[in-house]
Amino acid sequence: MTAARTLFATCLSVALVVGSAQAQQQDQAPLPLNELRTFAEVLERIRAAYVEPVDDATLLDNAIRGMLEGLDPHSAYLEPEAFRGLQDSTSGQFGGLGIEVGQEDGFIKVISPIDDTPAARAGIEAGDLIVKIDDQPVKGMSLMEAIEKMRGPAGTRVVLTLVRDAGRPFDIELKRAVVKVASLRTETLEDGYVYMRITQFQNNTGDELRRSLASLNEKGSLKGIVLDLRNNPGGVLQSAVEVADSFIDQGLIVYTKGRLPNAEMRFNATRHNPGGSVPLVVLINGGSASASEIVAGALQDHGRAVIMGTDSFGKGSVQTVLPLNNDRALKLTTALYYTPNGRSIQAQGIVPDIRVERARLTRDEEEIGVREADLQGHLMNINGEERPTIRTPVTQGDRRQDTDYQLNQALNLLKGLNIARSRR
Repeated sequence: MTAARTLFATCLSVALVVGSAQAQQQDQAPLPLNELRTFAEVLERIRAAYVEPVDDATLLDNAIRGMLEGLDPHSAYLEPEAFRGLQDSTSGQFGGLGIEVGQEDGFIKVISPIDDTPAARAGIEAGDLIVKIDDQPVKGMSLMEAIEKMRGPAGTRVVLTLVRDAGRPFDIELKRAVVKVASLRTETLEDGYVYMRITQFQNNTGDELRRSLASLNEKGSLKGIVLDLRNNPGGVLQSAVEVADSFIDQGLIVYTKGRLPNAEMRFNATRHNPGGSVPLVVLINGGSASASEIVAGALQDHGRAVIMGTDSFGKGSVQTVLPLNNDRALKLTTALYYTPNGRSIQAQGIVPDIRVERARLTRDEEEIGVREADLQGHLMNINGEERPTIRTPVTQGDRRQDTDYQLNQALNLLKGLNIARSRR
């Protein structure tokens, strides 16, 4: 008996068993026999008539991949190498370019480059379409096939052909590297104002953030925090919950809904919130996806932070990795997640409270003009004070907030919130 007939016979026996049990389980539909016959016929025709011999294992692997890729852009059949790569990416170290991608209209779309990686240093941007990898068109490739072609030994090179904003295609050559992603970066913007950048939600991100907040609280005089989630492609759900929990002391953070009982989950805040009531601005953009949107949505619904930037990516689905035999796995979309107020982010994204587009800051030449104090014979100030030589601090333009317009606006908002608080 051929492999096709054997497969069909197996499926038919399963269908008959399911059909006989239908009287006991009305909600379980029998397998579609006509479609199974068609599948078996197609398999047999390919084996008999395709221009080159194709072994049955390859055909069945392709069928499995097709089943998953036809569901949504995030479900996939993971070969052993891809499965290991997924495990490595959540641990914070992996080989490749440092780029998070999805699939759109048959092309590979950049969700976001990861900070301090070959992709980010080469200037790849969220929203870029990858149309070729080493001069090979990606049209017709599966997402996992494209990812595997971009991965490779550190030190080797790959050429990506990109299209940006409906412009002409252009090539970028990148050198692969061992990508070590630092999940959290913290620095002081000005006295009391802190910048916290989460590049990706890894297993230890929540612990790192809490340690950093505890250290800042010990130093005292914390006036405000900018939490930067721009171009953060997401990651581990539990880490996103822990980050939001660091700023919320009670209530719902996120909940999920799916068909399986274990897909119904609710995550609530604890009273361990080292962020306290410090003023908080969260920066997002079109590269903020998945776990980033969970954090931004929770803080927005609780009124705990001002969300600033541009609309987020809109990935409101949860993927579960289901290990199979032979070191393979299914990455399967099993649930949708919702913000505390019941908003589904899927294909909608988080809309910022204050929209601030990306822009470049430039400094005008110092204003030259005549003021009252420059006029001959002017009246002295009633308090007898001299005119200050410099009214506002002059910066050198080498600070992060002097070149990043969105961050500059976030910092100014935090200062305004503190001024308003002090005058109440």
